[in-house]
Amino acid sequence: MPTTDETFMQLALDEGAQGLGLTSPNPAVGAVIVRDGEVIGSGWHRKAGGPHAEVAAIRDAGENGHSTDKATIYVTLEPCSTTGKTPPCVEAIINAGITRVVVGATDPNPAHAGGGFDYLRNAGVEVVTGVLEEKANHLLRFFAKRITTGLPYIIAKTAATLDGRTTLGPGQSQWISSPESREDVQRWRQQCEAILVGGETFRVDDPSLTLRGKFADGRPQPLRVVFTSDQNLPSDHKLFTDEHADRTRIHRGISLRDSLLQLAEENVSAVLLESGGRLLAHALQENLVDEIILYLAPRIGGGSTRLLPVDGFLSELSEINIERIGPDIRIIGKPEPHASSPD
Repeated sequence: MPTTDETFMQLALDEGAQGLGLTSPNPAVGAVIVRDGEVIGSGWHRKAGGPHAEVAAIRDAGENGHSTDKATIYVTLEPCSTTGKTPPCVEAIINAGITRVVVGATDPNPAHAGGGFDYLRNAGVEVVTGVLEEKANHLLRFFAKRITTGLPYIIAKTAATLDGRTTLGPGQSQWISSPESREDVQRWRQQCEAILVGGETFRVDDPSLTLRGKFADGRPQPLRVVFTSDQNLPSDHKLFTDEHADRTRIHRGISLRDSLLQLAEENVSAVLLESGGRLLAHALQENLVDEIILYLAPRIGGGSTRLLPVDGFLSELSEINIERIGPDIRIIGKPEPHASSPD
């Protein structure tokens, strides 16, 4: 059975998850305030420059007529102790009369880590750390990657038949995966500020790379990035002609790492790589992929295109999660660092 602190922290995590894809260059953070065993306020960080989750929760409690004096706040990330676009959250917590702070993850920024805890404890506030820390770090993973390495977090998404093919035979549907899996992809796109494809995928598939329907509500469209060496991309393709053409970026003649660095400079913390097999293999070989999502369709006898068109390559996955999505099997895992074969 989860402890009381874990139960309320899970509510804070659920709040924070709403901010994925919206808050960069800030992290997605959630908070709930509890008094006498009841939630009296909740909030999540909605955009950079806006109120942080702690302030949003304090305001929510006040708007609902609740006093936060001697209350406990549960927050997924260590409260900030420095002034940026907004005042420090530690001061807001103290001024609200909150006497207990329960935190999921420590700030991954080395310049700030632990500073919020020290500030609160010096003010006489009880601080509890590491509650559902693994889940809190998972929510934080996009921000943590960019703040510690300068590169965005890369999720590689692909789909294949049981015989490892990413296309079907002539005359068959263009879709390997089911409608349920394609809707699931929209949820992943919603969490990322950019979608990256290779030039071949752009030319052959003419993709839209957009959020659609309910997934687009209240959110900007992701940047749509074509990574290519081709000087003559088709000018009539959707990425150049649709209503979101201003969200298209062409990264031509640079390394994949430099492409990702450019995206980080545009405040991109998470990139969804929806490329073909060659670019996916290259990204894996360069150790640039943080997470893989594979939709495995219950079909045998696909087309001629292999999932990875390279031989002798091995990438082990860890932290594996397997789930049914409609008729498909969705496999999520983290590739272990790949060492190049000796000459």
